Amino acid sequence: MQIDKITTHDLAIFQSEEEFSVFHRLNFTKTAVGKEWLRRFFQQPHGDLQKIRATQEVLRLFQERGAQWPPYITNGTMLVIDKFLDYELDAIPASLNRINSFSYRVLHPQDYSMARFSVRHFADFYRGLRQLLVLFADVELPRQVSYFTDRIRSLLREEPLERLAALEPGAVLSIQETLYYAYHVRGRYKNSTLELIDVFGRLEAWYSMAAAMTHFGLQFPRFVDSAEPQFNARGLYHVLIPNPVAYDLVMDPQQNFVFLTGANMAGKSTLIKAVGAAVYLAHLGMGVPAAAMELSLFDGLLSNINVTDNLVRGESYFFNEVQRIKNTIVKINDGKKWLVLIDELFKGTNVQDAMKCSLAVIKGLVKMRNSLFILSTHLYEIGEELKVYPNIAFKFFETKVANDQLSFSYQLRDGISDDRIGYVILRREKVVDLLESLGENG
Repeated sequence: MQIDKITTHDLAIFQSEEEFSVFHRLNFTKTAVGKEWLRRFFQQPHGDLQKIRATQEVLRLFQERGAQWPPYITNGTMLVIDKFLDYELDAIPASLNRINSFSYRVLHPQDYSMARFSVRHFADFYRGLRQLLVLFADVELPRQVSYFTDRIRSLLREEPLERLAALEPGAVLSIQETLYYAYHVRGRYKNSTLELIDVFGRLEAWYSMAAAMTHFGLQFPRFVDSAEPQFNARGLYHVLIPNPVAYDLVMDPQQNFVFLTGANMAGKSTLIKAVGAAVYLAHLGMGVPAAAMELSLFDGLLSNINVTDNLVRGESYFFNEVQRIKNTIVKINDGKKWLVLIDELFKGTNVQDAMKCSLAVIKGLVKMRNSLFILSTHLYEIGEELKVYPNIAFKFFETKVANDQLSFSYQLRDGISDDRIGYVILRREKVVDLLESLGENG
């Protein structure tokens, strides 16, 4: 599925402040290599139903077996292994006996201490991999998982690795045994260990995706093999919201354009981002934050949410809004299925100009039945002129005001909202009082 960096940022899939990202929220990895593989998976939403369903099959398996995930492999263990493989260790004799082993310990005390400490972590790593093989021993594995478990099984048949994997936690090794393992893991079996680390990273990334699904109660969506775009969600919410209010939303070729209105803070942006994040996760093969969701495969996902100006280039906010819309139109005019999310068109110009520009854009986009659109706006006045288009669904979030107190239901309703609460908020926050008092003490 095509997606650009602007869209992944708009949807908070990835953020510079990582703790506010969907990726961070759903990251249950314990090691850096697992996190890196998870990031790679998140950067590659699938554009193929077969790949999506294959990933779903993998995650179902990890959901079933995840509670038994081996505890031995920690990020600390991986760091020690990585450091030891690159450490400038004085050469260990290829043929070891009690005498030259003892001599090495006496003559190279720091190197021996490093070897002794590191070998324990290698044992933990191989032991954890062996436990993974046991975990998946009695089940028919998806092809992707089977390939990697076969590689683990093959590499752990090598005698030094097999013997290390069989060590009990806390086992005490002799000087000669310590140096024997240190010699082999740094020599002939270094590349094998690096491959096993990479394999484990992939498996842990899948484990993390499955663990996130279980922890947050995410549900696998159902993909329909359709030439026309479809989206049907029941109980949809945003995974970053602590106590979300769920929505029901249906979009199809008959009504492929949602015209969304409502006051500031009523929930428009959250809905748009919830839809985008759910579709994104679905194309990763993950579960989605919804009670149930059915959708077609989308060829691309584009957003127009957080447009900025560019002072260095001398480009205004409005100019960049226009450029983003222009680029969007060019991209989606290819006959493929796109999901397009637009939050508050043309904020960078005056109201009359914004209404004229917005109408022009909407009247053009509604002609494109191959894609789905959600567009939010404060310009509710243009809604009347758009009611002649049968494929536009008018939705709004209501706001109630009583004694300058605001209440939001966050419920999605049919129709158009004419709520304006900016001045209410200004007055409620005592800004009006402050302004009126200016100069009184002068």
